[in-house]
Amino acid sequence: MSYTPTPEDRFSFGLWTVGWEGRDPFGEATRQALDPAETVRRLAGLGVYGVTFHDDDLIPFGSSDAEREEHIKRFRKALDETGLVVPMATTNLFTQPVFKDGAFTANDRDVRRYALRKTIRNIDLAAELGAKTYVAWGGREGAESGAAKDVRTALERMKEAFDVLGAHVVEQGYDMRFAIEPKPNEPRGDMILPTIGHVLAFIEQLERPDMYGVNPEVGHEQMAGLNFPHGIAQALWAGKLFHIDLNGQNGIKYDQDLRFGAGDLRAAFWLVDLLETGGYDGPRHFDFKPPRTEDIDGVWASAAGCMRNYLILKERAAAFRADPEVQEALRASRLDELALPTLGEGETVADLLADRSAYEDFDVKAAAERGMAFERLDQLAMDHLLAARD
Repeated sequence: MSYTPTPEDRFSFGLWTVGWEGRDPFGEATRQALDPAETVRRLAGLGVYGVTFHDDDLIPFGSSDAEREEHIKRFRKALDETGLVVPMATTNLFTQPVFKDGAFTANDRDVRRYALRKTIRNIDLAAELGAKTYVAWGGREGAESGAAKDVRTALERMKEAFDVLGAHVVEQGYDMRFAIEPKPNEPRGDMILPTIGHVLAFIEQLERPDMYGVNPEVGHEQMAGLNFPHGIAQALWAGKLFHIDLNGQNGIKYDQDLRFGAGDLRAAFWLVDLLETGGYDGPRHFDFKPPRTEDIDGVWASAAGCMRNYLILKERAAAFRADPEVQEALRASRLDELALPTLGEGETVADLLADRSAYEDFDVKAAAERGMAFERLDQLAMDHLLAARD
């Protein structure tokens, strides 16, 4: 298999990823800013199909209307020249000091109104550029102390904001849906909507729940010690995986944003296996940061590594599923039986209660003594991951 990406792989990158200058809380930038139009051209040369952006990535904060139009014009020209698409866009509601207490959930009403106007303006631009998904990450929605934020009221304000944005999309006739991105902490001490499960529950309270899904990020769930593939499986089961952010993370610590495949490689293997077999047909979007140690050549090497690692894992996962010994091991572990409904077709609770084999005559001891053969199955997966199968 070739590990050279093509647009058919549907890989996408944010302007803020390869464009990260290497600035962090402890150090200044180690690289120069990248021009968005040039970034589009460089990504196209790597075989990327799509590019995404925050409003402030494309149009520097505080730009005049004339400057804004010039930035958009140059970006659109680069898209037209390369054939790259804009599958998703989002709004920066976390960098500027005005959002220090949040945006949609800020205690200050005027800040909330400003955040809505800023978001709506970029939704309109995203629609012009053909984006079908609008991601929302509440980077400053949270608190560091218990009395500072009434979380119940904050959730009501969050609901109000998404209902307003959804109404705008419907009124304008845009072919667009929202993907809400969870994160447990950082930059706030505790953030509202911290995990996939929290977002799924929140969506059901919105006026138009069908318009909203999740945009999970590898590192965000792993920061909370959660199993990312399991969270993705639940999002797929709920029909709510509208977008996904791929990167790498080493356990419970700060958000590392490593290139995809770095960090927890086993979790990355199971994630690719799930995405490729579970019905997800959206972009494979990389939200990572090339380390501060890298020069501009290292930036593009890191971006290429994200895609190469995905393609390698895709090949390994496909080989795992096609291996006859694996298929036999899956049956030995009774995965085929898990797929059977616990109650038979047409069976009622009364039928279950009348079935003596389900309880009275059930041999608990024999069932407890059955081996599940999971270790053999897991070692086969490891062999395929490490390319150790003949």
